[in-house]
Amino acid sequence: MICEPIEAFAAALPHGRAIAGLDLGTRTIGVAVSDGSLSVATPLETIRRKKFKDDAGRLIEIAAERALAGIVLGLPFNMDGSEGPRCQSARAFARNFAGLTDLPIGFWDERLSTVAAERALLEADTTRKRRAEVIDHVAAGYILQGALDRLRHLRERT
Repeated sequence: MICEPIEAFAAALPHGRAIAGLDLGTRTIGVAVSDGSLSVATPLETIRRKKFKDDAGRLIEIAAERALAGIVLGLPFNMDGSEGPRCQSARAFARNFAGLTDLPIGFWDERLSTVAAERALLEADTTRKRRAEVIDHVAAGYILQGALDRLRHLRERT
């Protein structure tokens, strides 16, 4: 079930269960997960993309292993806020994935998440090789943390 805007996603989430954040790239999918209180995002892994069936299968495994309540997919808007081909690709992935799971799927603006992840890894003096290995799931962590912060704000308002 695709939930837009983020308020609809928040309403679809059961209480006390973690969610995942995804940074969807052409060659990889970065995955991060939250804690059960939806406070903190933690980078988890990077999936090397193969076929949609394989990619979705691994995501469903992660969701089952961690008893996830939902998925937040980074939406790569253009810098001017418009949607380009990468946004369309992310939405298509979400539509296809929604056909395989009952988990609510929400979207979060991922502009500059990879830049922020790269900056954090550089500040941590991470080697170039290690940055290449972890950048995608660190970026997924930034995407998920942004969504978690918004969800917390929504909970505080109600």
